[in-house]
Amino acid sequence: MNVLVTGGAGYIGSVCVEAWVEAGHRVTVIDDLSEGHREAVHPGARLVAGSLCRKEDLDAAFGTAQAEVVAHFAASALVGESMERPGAYFANNLGGGMALLEACVAHRVRKIVFSSTCAVYGVPGHLPITEESPLDPVSPYGETKRTMERMVHWYREIHGMDYTAFRYFNACGASRRYGEDHRNETHLIPNVLKVPLGERDHCLIHGTDHPTPDGTCVRDYIHVSDLARAHLLAAEKPITGCHNLGTGQGHSVREVIAACERVAGRSIPAVEGERRDGDPPILVAALSPGLGKLDWEPEHTAIEEMVESAWRWHRSHPHGYTGQ
Repeated sequence: MNVLVTGGAGYIGSVCVEAWVEAGHRVTVIDDLSEGHREAVHPGARLVAGSLCRKEDLDAAFGTAQAEVVAHFAASALVGESMERPGAYFANNLGGGMALLEACVAHRVRKIVFSSTCAVYGVPGHLPITEESPLDPVSPYGETKRTMERMVHWYREIHGMDYTAFRYFNACGASRRYGEDHRNETHLIPNVLKVPLGERDHCLIHGTDHPTPDGTCVRDYIHVSDLARAHLLAAEKPITGCHNLGTGQGHSVREVIAACERVAGRSIPAVEGERRDGDPPILVAALSPGLGKLDWEPEHTAIEEMVESAWRWHRSHPHGYTGQ
């Protein structure tokens, strides 16, 4: 299978590229490298350094890929930044997304696998969150993902291009080769691990008065390799629509810090800070019944196992990809 992966030099994209290459598929990556890393692209994949918002870059990528399937990860993805720069998020995520869909139609792509997010639900009224839960994003980032879900739906209705949209919960961990190296790191596990790595003297807890058992936010963490396997299967099998990707288990911020302490074998001081605006107390997925068509379920469900893979990668990449 010929696969074109947008954003394949980023965290989740790089692990998915690794899965496709190692499964024997021919993979081309298009990434503008503003957030991704050239070193994160599997050596068995071809890289086109370019933007979805430039037609010549898209033409080059499709000409190289001869794509049958497109996996779309490229997007601006920081909730807080989207509240400060909404125009940039609409321009990049929706403008780039629309240009990609038009290119898919022109090049007769049969399917697109879209990277969505649980941010489309906003603050849920009921738990666990199912695909039937109301969509009510509370940030421009979440709004762009909800809009893209509708766009791929209509391109299927009008042009016959199939789609699968995966609503991720909290991706974490690392594969054998690739891990998490964001220029502006906002994710909990890598930030907590900066303490035993000697990069910080404490981690920060955003709010300790949430209506949860220990007062800290509870999230559903899913291993990035499980995400990659779902994408691999979705490209190969007929599954349409929007599907949650999580484990169905929640872990609080304090529980994650404790897991990091056990894995790293040392104490990790934490400083208690104020809540962040719009932070839902609990986000936990109900596993999608539609995933039964893929014969998929998460293989990594223990939080220590997820943290251990991240710890192993960060120890071998103490300065990320740029320090290799």
